[in-house]
This record gives sequence, structure tokens and C-alpha cells, in this order.
Amino acid sequence: MGISSIADGITRGVENLSGSVSEAFFEPVIRLGVTGLARSGKTVFITSLVANLMDRGRMPGLLAASEGRIEAAFLQPQPDDTVPRFEYETHLSALTSPTPHWPDSTRAVSELRLSLRVRPSGLLAGLQGPRTVHLDIVDYPGEWLLDLALLDKSYADWSQEVLTRITTRTEAAAFLAQTKAADLSARIDEPAAQSLAQGFTAYLSAARDAGFYDCTPGRFLLPGDLAGSPVLTFAPLPRPASTPRRSLWREMERRFEAYKSKVVKPFFRDHFARIDRQVVLVDALGAIHKGPGAVEDMRGAMADILGAFRPGRNAFLTRLLMGRRVEKILFAATKADHLHHVQHDKLAAIMAALTREARDRADFAGAQTDAMALAALRATVEDQMTHEGETLDMVRGTLLDTGKRAAFYPGVLPEDPASLLSQARGGASAWLEADYQVMRFAPAPLSLKPGEGPPHIRLDRAAQFLIGDRL
Repeated sequence: MGISSIADGITRGVENLSGSVSEAFFEPVIRLGVTGLARSGKTVFITSLVANLMDRGRMPGLLAASEGRIEAAFLQPQPDDTVPRFEYETHLSALTSPTPHWPDSTRAVSELRLSLRVRPSGLLAGLQGPRTVHLDIVDYPGEWLLDLALLDKSYADWSQEVLTRITTRTEAAAFLAQTKAADLSARIDEPAAQSLAQGFTAYLSAARDAGFYDCTPGRFLLPGDLAGSPVLTFAPLPRPASTPRRSLWREMERRFEAYKSKVVKPFFRDHFARIDRQVVLVDALGAIHKGPGAVEDMRGAMADILGAFRPGRNAFLTRLLMGRRVEKILFAATKADHLHHVQHDKLAAIMAALTREARDRADFAGAQTDAMALAALRATVEDQMTHEGETLDMVRGTLLDTGKRAAFYPGVLPEDPASLLSQARGGASAWLEADYQVMRFAPAPLSLKPGEGPPHIRLDRAAQFLIGDRL
């Protein structure tokens, strides 16, 4: 171990020690991680959560709010000087403008600090004045979280695993043809390496659009300032009979290892390892619409995501000596406003079943987990229509693609989630005796009263589970 590594470790230890002592005795800090795979609604969730914590008229499920103990909420500069600020004001403006539109999606890590002035409850209410609790919200792409599984794999093992998994996927046909045509033992040729990386990236993008969730490495789809760099210029390749030095295969192996050491490990060390509450947002309705294969792929992705967490109780000495653990994890099915409320419990049950294995492991380690259906911003209103003598529970909203108002009937979710999961695990190509539909709704124009945040579904209950005990 080099001197710089030792010094870095000592510095981080001192920072963790001072931070833990400060939080324990002065102003507590809750670090809430918000993640989810593409199009799950992370940006809208954070924007609406902050707006509803600042104007708490729609937050009866958050006890500190309903009891009137939150005296004030205000934004402050985030404590991490090198992390971009979450653009809260820009995103809120997009949702509340006269012509509202969905804000841009998460592309990289960002952070926002919301400070709450809270009166204590119980026996301390008459003995102690209000205190400040800082809520540090860390927004990061779920695809990056899936990359943590790469740390335990060699390039050869990862390549074999990926190529085996995608061999039957039509989206991978062009890339697989590239790998067969390439001379992997020949001396590295940069245009050839770039062509293979571009072909693999094109496959990942097509696979994501088709409903697959095993789209790693995550930075290939969200490269940020690493676009075009050697650390993102590799692809899974079959191992040739010989791999001489400076060959194409050996250079791909080197870049894969560089990706792990220079991209994945710093993300885990600097951001992920410091989170103590976590919400994982899931577009379960979108997966159901795409079919059994997408649902089974999502179930595997949820297990991989939780495998990256260090769940457990966050006792003072644990944080002091070994760093933070993720105490609470919420798996939330988003876009509940696309269903009539009579189906919300069914969606929550499907979410619970999809994440059962992942939640069982976290519960065993001492963390608290929950699954629910929510909508961070309600974009529809409920309606009923009669069709062929049958009353249909529907929702009505403005279609994103056409701007027209429309009523929507998505189909009936099953009472027993096992009927869906058994078909997904069994490799069914389509749902039996069911047809689930999805529409894309634009945000509705808002007319907010003083003291009210944007309308939502169960965002207050989510906040109570994630941070209520610390308020």
C-alpha cells in the first residue's frame, strides 16, 4: 500500500469520525439516496418531495408535518463542493409553468440539502427547543448502481456471462456479428476497438428500449464527461485461443479493469457508501406492459441492486468505526396515477412480490424495507365509464404525444401477484388471458393554494417511512 493510499485512508477516517460526532451531538444529517432505472421518475420524485416538505399542506401522512412540529424548511448549499447541485428550481418551474412539461431525466450524480427546523415530541417536548435536521438528497442513476456487481468479476467471466445472456436477443444480432468478424488476437487497432464499443452501446440502448434491465456498464448509456474516453471503449468478447500482449482482447481486458478502478470504485466510495436511507423507484407498470420477459428481467435487476447495499442498523459505533449502513430501503412502484385507486393495492402487492428476495435479505441484516405504489406528481383524475354493460374504472389526463385529453383503461391487475411472476419466471412470451396497456401522460396544469405542494399519491407515506423516525 502506497503512502498516498494510507494518507487518503487516514483522511477519510478522520472525516467520518468528525462527521459522525457532529451529527450525533449537534445537527443530525439524513443522507437519502434516490435511484431507479431509466424513466422511473427520479427527478419528479425529488422535486415533488422537496416542494411538499417546504409547503406541507398535502403531507398528512408525515407525522411531524401533521402534528405541526416542522416549523420551517429551507434550502441550503449542499455540503459536497464537487457534486453538482440538483436543479430543483428549474425542475419545479417545468412542472408548474402554464404549459407544464416533464423535466430532464437524471444523467449523473447530483445533491440537494433541505434543512428542517423541527420541534421534538414526547418527553423532550417541554425540555428542549427546536433543532435543525438536514436532509441531504443524493440523486444517481440506477444503472450506475448495477455496475457495483462488476467489481467481483474478471473481464473473461463478465464477457462470457453477457454473451451467453444476449445470444438469443434480436437487439444484439448486429453486435454479435461484429464480435465474430473481429480478429481478437491481432494487435490493438483503435478504430476497431471504438467500433466494437459503439456496437455494444447501440445494443444496450436498444435493449433498454425493449424492456431489458441488465444494461451494464451503466456509463455506456450515461457517459457524461467520459464520453469517448478509453475507459468506455471496451466490449464483451469471447476469449480467443491466444491473447498476446497488446492484442485487441488484452487491451479490452485492461480497459474493463480501468473502468472498475477509475469509475465504479470512486462512485461507491464517494457517494453510495455514505447513504443511510434509500428509495428505489420502479416503473413496474411499464415492465408489465412490455411482457413477462421484462418483468423477470426487472426482478433480477432489483435483486442485483439490493446486492450492492450494505443493509443493517446504523448504531453510533457502527457509523463511527465502519461507515454508514443503509437502515431503510423503500421499493416504490411509480406512476400509480395511471391506475384507478381500486388497483393501487394490487400494484403495491406486485411491487412487494418483485422485490421479495431482495427485501428478505435486507430484513435479515437488520434493515427495514417496504414496498408501495405512489405517484410523486398526480397527472390524472379518476373516472368511470360503462362499456357493454360493465362499469370500468379509468383515469383521464392529457396525452404526452398529442396533447389531447383522453380516458384510459389499463386493464385489471391480478389479485395474486404470483400469477404474473410465475409466467415471467416460466419464460412466457406473452401474458395469458390479459392485456395490459400503458399511456404516457403529460403533467396537468397546477393551481396551488398557499401552503400546498404539488398533488401526489402516497408521497407523504413514503416520507414518513424514510425519514419520519428522525424528525
